[in-house]
Amino acid sequence: MIKKTITIIVAAAENDAIGKNNGLIWSLPDDLKRFKRLTSGHCIIMGRKTFDSFPGLLPNRKHIVISKKSKSYFPDEVIVVNNFEDAIKATSEDENPFIIGGGQIYNIALKYSDTIELTRVHKEFEADTFFPKINEDEWELINEENHEIDERHKYSFTYKTYLKIK
Repeated sequence: MIKKTITIIVAAAENDAIGKNNGLIWSLPDDLKRFKRLTSGHCIIMGRKTFDSFPGLLPNRKHIVISKKSKSYFPDEVIVVNNFEDAIKATSEDENPFIIGGGQIYNIALKYSDTIELTRVHKEFEADTFFPKINEDEWELINEENHEIDERHKYSFTYKTYLKIK
């Protein structure tokens, strides 16, 4: 069996807001490029609402959706499972699957994950979906990279990488 590193990837505001009305609250082109670079070639695990928020399948990724809906609701390429444990089993060939949301899935995933790739957006937003608080006793911040506001980014943000303290 391959040694797995399960990674949560998320962009969250200062108040941990991650979404509203099943959509993103902000546009950060560099963060989207980073998401694509990190997740390309890997399994991405998500809830149905997150899947529904996509315009279509993300290229070069294996989509695993945790849902109670019938398999017929989803395109044939999507692997549909009923719980988080089955989602992890479906990633058997991937040594670094990514958890991409939403809020309920992130809550469950924290106890299974090894790494968090957080993009902290430096503003508070009104939202209906939130990322859980990161417990500093359980997670160690190992890297930070700051990005200021520019012509393509309305908000400053920081990439933060956390490793679970074993």
